[in-house]
Amino acid sequence: MELAPQNIFELLPQAPPFVMVGQLTYSDETTTRSTFTIRADNSMVFNGTFSEGGLLENIAQTAAARVGHIAKTENKPIAGGYIGAVKDFEVFFLPAIGNDIMTEIKIENQIFNVSVITGQVWCNNELAARCEMKVFLNAED
Repeated sequence: MELAPQNIFELLPQAPPFVMVGQLTYSDETTTRSTFTIRADNSMVFNGTFSEGGLLENIAQTAAARVGHIAKTENKPIAGGYIGAVKDFEVFFLPAIGNDIMTEIKIENQIFNVSVITGQVWCNNELAARCEMKVFLNAED
């Protein structure tokens, strides 16, 4: 479902300057979308473009924002997590400063605190990057 604008910092365990998602725009049972504007002061911008690591982190943080959105909806604390594995990471181009990117993740499989997702990053209606990622959530205390 389409989401109303919300404070992204309430959904992510990451803090500035390492936030690579600007807005969570859509989330349902299997699909989540985010947007992000590439700024010159971003720690993952090198030589005027958003780096490969930035694209990968943007996919992971879109998944984290999904989990944060669910936690907030259920009035639970936001769990931290980490990337367990990346498979078939492809970068087609690096978005330049000033561009907006749209990232979509799909939950392919979820078992307990492990999610296998596919992620795609789009810029100007062109596919910039994609991968499969295994994301682990820290177990609740």
